Amino acid sequence: MAYMYEQLKRSLQQHITLTDEEWDLCKHNFRPKRMLKRQFLLQEGDVCRELVFVEKGALYSYTLDLSGNKHVIRFAFDGWWMANLHSFFTGEPTRLNIEVLEDSELLMLDKKNHQILLEKIPAYERYHRIILQNAYVALQRRVENALGLTAEEKYERLIQESPAFLNRVPQNLIASYIGVSPETLSRVRGNYNR
Repeated sequence: MAYMYEQLKRSLQQHITLTDEEWDLCKHNFRPKRMLKRQFLLQEGDVCRELVFVEKGALYSYTLDLSGNKHVIRFAFDGWWMANLHSFFTGEPTRLNIEVLEDSELLMLDKKNHQILLEKIPAYERYHRIILQNAYVALQRRVENALGLTAEEKYERLIQESPAFLNRVPQNLIASYIGVSPETLSRVRGNYNR
């Protein structure tokens, strides 16, 4: 199962340097998990007990409104993290659902093991801070885009920043993610591809 840690090692090495001993400690605190498309990693009302690193595959998080419509919050592909941080850090039930979009190989890190890594590997604490900073910047950019861009601009920015979306995410989920109807997305895509 060593191959299951390749993306994690690459992600860590992009931001920090670990000794072999630190890498072994890091690796042994994660629990590998395989999940199939359409399985739930987390459902509304659950408490998020683990941070999830996507070795291979795709996940997405969303909320449901009173009419049962999905409102996609974010996606996670190979080499990305996914969790409901509010629920993970506070222990409060989540309002999010996290569903598997593609058959996935995941690395799960519970709060106890996360704390061990933070305490025993100073470089890991730095890595975690960088990941949280990047996540906050991405969230802020997403909110600004949602509030200030037209449908065409949202779609164009999505293509520029995350081209993986086009081949790996169904159009109805892309529409929900950028906050437009599937019909509007179809029109925008038609105009964009001209």
